[in-house]
Amino acid sequence: MTSHRVSWHEYFMNIAEQVATRSTCSRKNVGAVIVRDKTILSTGYNGSLRGAPHCDEIGHDIENDHCVRTVHAEANAVAQAAKHGVRIDESEIYVTASPCLTCFKLVANAGIRTVYFKEFYRDARITDYAKQCGVTLVFMGKE
Repeated sequence: MTSHRVSWHEYFMNIAEQVATRSTCSRKNVGAVIVRDKTILSTGYNGSLRGAPHCDEIGHDIENDHCVRTVHAEANAVAQAAKHGVRIDESEIYVTASPCLTCFKLVANAGIRTVYFKEFYRDARITDYAKQCGVTLVFMGKE
């Protein structure tokens, strides 16, 4: 009997996809998983501020074709780590969609060294910034 055992990268991206199912903004479901040494440190999905109504309940707050009611998955994962005192320096993050520029800057300044993403989303500037600050971007989607 042979079974297909997924790689660590596939495993963590699969978990990020599952985390995305908790999203409360129907415009885009995004999940993020922060990992170091094959251990999950934190997760996050895009959703409203803690205790505030969700987009799915009261609608979207749109600016420049972007819902600003939600906190992005990467930011929520970093915030969860900070809230619980989890060190994420020298870690990796798996995200179902590439970070926006603001989230990329947050991720880089938090010490995350590699960003794995499945879908390219919106902002090509992260490529240049990643080169400048030594963060590795790894596309895991289909060409």
